[in-house]
Amino acid sequence: MSNTDNNNLTRRDFILGMGATTAGLVLSSCAISGDRSAKGLTEEALAIKPVVRSQDLEKPDITVGYVPVNDCAPFAIAWKKGLFRKYGLNVKLNREASWATSRDGLIFGRLDASPVVSGAVTNARIGAEGARHAPLCAAMTIHHHGNAMTMNKAMWDFGLRPWYEYNGDLEAFGKQFRAYFDSQPPEGKVWAVVLSSSIYEYFVRYVSAAAGVDPLKEFRVIIVPPPQMVTNVRIGAMQAYMVAEPWNTRAIKGNEGVGFTFAQGKEVWLGHPDRLLGVMQSFIDKYPKTYRSLVKAMIEACQYCSKPENRQEVAELITDRSFTGAKPKKKGAAIALFTGPGILGNYNYGGFDGKDRTIKAADTTFFYDIPDNLPKEAGEHATFLWRSRSLWLMTQAARWGQIKEFPKNADKLAQQGWRTDLYREIAAEMGIDCPKDDYKVESPEVFIDKKGFDPSDPVRYLNSFEIRANAPTRFYLG
Repeated sequence: MSNTDNNNLTRRDFILGMGATTAGLVLSSCAISGDRSAKGLTEEALAIKPVVRSQDLEKPDITVGYVPVNDCAPFAIAWKKGLFRKYGLNVKLNREASWATSRDGLIFGRLDASPVVSGAVTNARIGAEGARHAPLCAAMTIHHHGNAMTMNKAMWDFGLRPWYEYNGDLEAFGKQFRAYFDSQPPEGKVWAVVLSSSIYEYFVRYVSAAAGVDPLKEFRVIIVPPPQMVTNVRIGAMQAYMVAEPWNTRAIKGNEGVGFTFAQGKEVWLGHPDRLLGVMQSFIDKYPKTYRSLVKAMIEACQYCSKPENRQEVAELITDRSFTGAKPKKKGAAIALFTGPGILGNYNYGGFDGKDRTIKAADTTFFYDIPDNLPKEAGEHATFLWRSRSLWLMTQAARWGQIKEFPKNADKLAQQGWRTDLYREIAAEMGIDCPKDDYKVESPEVFIDKKGFDPSDPVRYLNSFEIRANAPTRFYLG
């Protein structure tokens, strides 16, 4: 069979080609039900004196989703420390099985608010392939960074290494990456991400294209919930994935022999937003006071998570079964063995040569204060969202064929979905300064391929990429 034939295999052929054993195990069920969610009020929460009366809110009783990854930290803190209660909210937290259920819970009204992956709001607005068309909104960012790409041991054995060891040499990495894919049968060319039309999918494709490998032709991208990533690499259902912590660290610590971290998301785009606090437009319209209280509680939670003196507490809190459930089984192991690297910043890339690849960095994950090594504007902090970044996400939806062309009304869609205007109003009520502009230029230095983004001409930026789709392509769902 020719390479062209391989690339055009149907999904049915692909699954059959994986063999009966692997096909029976692929994407094995370990769904997480809502009954694990954090419940009740802690002693700390009960001690909080509300500054907003519940009876003054249009809808004080709300259901808020979260997903079992490290960035549930602000939700865990808002619950434990009584920040929801402080602002008059009676919040029922609901642990979601995946980023798809987190997003769809908003769209279908099961959830009032929930974190969504960067791209979900924008792509719901534009109706990108793999995203439900809906008027989603976000007025704040939950966190930046805190995610990574994991490759399996076979990719290591082939010669691939963590990105930082290439010292920025895309050509050298590209040669190895190209050679790896040339050596693989179709079933050996599978990457997983947490959601279609998400920044994770775009990063996987972006890195591949930057290295000269066309991701629309050379491998398949499937959807896998975060807690299932490690298992599916171990059984050979896929070779690599991109996900939020602690599910990259889990492939290194506690699951020796599974994989290593190729790159953190910050090495693809330094400063990129990861999660947004999503709601439907109707929620903002019907319950404006309630929405303001929710955003204020979450901003304070992000501020708490951001402080260095709180990070150990945060990393330990989210190991609870109600949140990530990522507690080590080995006796004597540190409770935050898996969650700590992403929160504390002592990140281990792993590997299979005995070398210690732990790198300490303040920007591994950040929730509010922006580390000094990142470019930032006056008054900028991490919970502020730039509308220009929603335009970047639209360029990627167009680049990979999820929409036919870059939207002619992109600025309007950005204004409707990324509610920077609302954030600025809410932040002002809290005495928080914000940048005066909604758009900013992303310098070439922050991207892995040194290709900057000017939001004043997104179509030119899109057309400057040699590798891109000319028409919508089918997204292969896991």
